[in-house]
Order: sequence, then C-alpha cells, then structure tokens
Amino acid sequence: MKDLEKQYKALANRRRLAILKYLKISNKASVGDIAKEIKLQIKSTSKHLRVLAAVDFVDREQQSLNVFYFLPEEKPSLLKQFLALL
Repeated sequence: MKDLEKQYKALANRRRLAILKYLKISNKASVGDIAKEIKLQIKSTSKHLRVLAAVDFVDREQQSLNVFYFLPEEKPSLLKQFLALL
C-alpha cells in the first residue's frame, strides 16, 4: 500500500507529468534536454527525475558525463495506465 502511495505522489506534480509525457515521445533524453523541454533548471529537473526513479517510473543510463533517462521496459501498472491517457 505504501508503494502505491509513493507512486501517486510521484504523479501528483505537473513537472513530473511533463517529464513522463516528454519521455514517452522522445524515448530517451538527457537531463539537459528534459530541463529545456519543461522549462526548468537542471538541478530542479534532476530532483524530479530522482522522485520518478525512486518509484521505477524512469530508468537511467550514464554515457560518459551525460545521464540519459527513459521509460522502463517493464512499467509499473499505474505508469502504464497514466501513459495510456497521454
């Protein structure tokens, strides 16, 4: 039950919703690209990405100095439902 609460809290923010929407379209993006798209500073964007990663809504991959984020192949049920609405 606590996991479900954390997942809902992760979705209860317009910036995080914008991140998920952008990743659905772009498949994979750097923190800088995401920040630019949602018009937010990189530091704030990174915090939102950490929240999403904590509930397995995004995965990350480091390539050299860049960190890229993408939607996981095996998505949690709530994330599947949300993405279907976009």
